Amino acid sequence: MSDTRSYVGTIIDGHCHVASTHFIPRDFVEGTARNVAAKLRATGVERSIGELTEGVLKQHQDHQADGFVRELDDSGVAQAVLLLPDFTFTSKCDLTIAEMIERHRQICERHPGRFFVFAGVDPRWGRDGLDLFAKTIQDPRFQGLKLYPPCGYSASDRALYPYYELCREYRAPVLLHVGPTAPTLSFSYSNPWLVDQAALDFPDVNFILAHAAVHFVEECLTLAEYRPNIFLDISAFPSISPAPNGWKAALPKMFQRGVNHKILFGTDWPLFGTGRHRRLLEAFLGHGGPLNGISGSQRDWIMQANISRLIASKKSSRRGGRNSG
Repeated sequence: MSDTRSYVGTIIDGHCHVASTHFIPRDFVEGTARNVAAKLRATGVERSIGELTEGVLKQHQDHQADGFVRELDDSGVAQAVLLLPDFTFTSKCDLTIAEMIERHRQICERHPGRFFVFAGVDPRWGRDGLDLFAKTIQDPRFQGLKLYPPCGYSASDRALYPYYELCREYRAPVLLHVGPTAPTLSFSYSNPWLVDQAALDFPDVNFILAHAAVHFVEECLTLAEYRPNIFLDISAFPSISPAPNGWKAALPKMFQRGVNHKILFGTDWPLFGTGRHRRLLEAFLGHGGPLNGISGSQRDWIMQANISRLIASKKSSRRGGRNSG
């Protein structure tokens, strides 16, 4: 049976964000607040969109990730993957994407050894965006490319192929959002099948489908089963319906599909609120949790080994990349 204590100091949370208003547009938060307000209204609870928005913004003041590191320490989590989506092409943001990347570099320097960063660049920035990503991916603090297709592009858009060429050169994985998001963005590009052509054209680039236990679950599992270079993360799993215990029934079924060597643990912190990371980990790893039906080695794969393998591949590539010689 799974035991939280046995994992202390080894877990890698494979899907997190810095809880900072520097990196998330206000209209994204307001859009999400509209959905929350509508759900609460259906239960007879009235909360204004402005009140809900301000509540989320107050939780996004951890600009240097100091609070998040305390959360990780309290939860026994060794390291986390920080994802930086590029909303700047479609939303008004406080910083440019280049400035956001620099802030994440500073966060890594402030907390050495705790974070891996996947940085996003919208392909519609053209040559400037590609040059920015080329410079970023050479930095050992940045391990991959983060894409947010609901901003208005397909994961198999040819404009992304030069980015995938860089990912192939540096053996860096690509993580992309799957499924619905804030209502301010389009959902038309969030179907996981839209990555299939890119995965076919770049068989030596590893693609990670985020939220694969929550949205388009069968599609994600099918892609992972038949595309050797497609992996899945289970971030945002607490939102699996029916609430509140839907994930405790759904995840064990997913873990019996024979692709545990390609599944990555992730929470999507701080989506479910600060101060809850430890409780979420205890519920996930504790007796009666979703990992109890699989072997110890497969639990290790999910909790750290799979993402470690993908990241380690990028690290080793520096010996033969553009920085060599």
